[in-house]
Amino acid sequence: MQLGISTYTYPWAVGVSGFMPATPLTVPDLIRRAQQKGISVLQIGDNLPLHTLSSRQLADCVALANRLNISLEVGARGLTPTTLHTYLRIARQCNSPFLRLVIDSDNYEPSAEEATGIIRESLDEIRQSGVRLAIENHDRFPARMLKRIVQSTDTDWVGICLDTANSLGAGEDTDTVSDVLAPFTFNLHIKDFTVRRVSHKMGFVVEGQPAGQGLLSVTRLLQKMIPYNRCYSSTLELWTPPEANLEESIRKEDRWADQSIEYLKPFFVKHFPVDVPKTTRRA
Repeated sequence: MQLGISTYTYPWAVGVSGFMPATPLTVPDLIRRAQQKGISVLQIGDNLPLHTLSSRQLADCVALANRLNISLEVGARGLTPTTLHTYLRIARQCNSPFLRLVIDSDNYEPSAEEATGIIRESLDEIRQSGVRLAIENHDRFPARMLKRIVQSTDTDWVGICLDTANSLGAGEDTDTVSDVLAPFTFNLHIKDFTVRRVSHKMGFVVEGQPAGQGLLSVTRLLQKMIPYNRCYSSTLELWTPPEANLEESIRKEDRWADQSIEYLKPFFVKHFPVDVPKTTRRA
């Protein structure tokens, strides 16, 4: 398993709706940043959608990543046949071992049965592409429902992108989610967080933290992955609370990224000095 960064390590600098920086980070910017930080994996999420790039732009990104020895991973949002078809092709072009996919998108929330049906109908294309499908736990579906979706398709080719904080939105804690989904996990999103009670005592606020400074036990999480040897990478993501202006928010998330990377690197030297699992390409 390798440590990686993502477009969601730097979401303020990439651009959040209503808060776009004057010069947003681009895919080439992030490839170079990964190299500068001593990170060998970059995951490109749906906040910087690759289907909006031209064929030439995408090819240039892949060439740059190859030149700098950065492995690319591809992400998308919205489980539809069209999205699967488009992004399996892009993932193959980027040599991504899996496609990380959030089931829901704006005004689109298929049922578990509908999601399972779409995946089943696309299994031949998934297998032929040589790109595994990693479904992200993202608020709405509890872990056991996601497990049923995976087990109802093909567990060799369909698995999980396990985010350590998203399932709080479904009322499930990190340990519960990782216990259920670790056997199927192709990719981890390491996202540390804290929970504090509001001043009037009637409720809680969940906020992001740099890795190692919140409630997440990285050691316990990674140890759950070891027996299965299925997880390609652990991706640092940040929920950086905004500052008074966008420029300050971007500087803060950059500091948090550096702190998190330095905290996480020793875990991967100690626990994961072995090769990541291999994806079998099919002609």
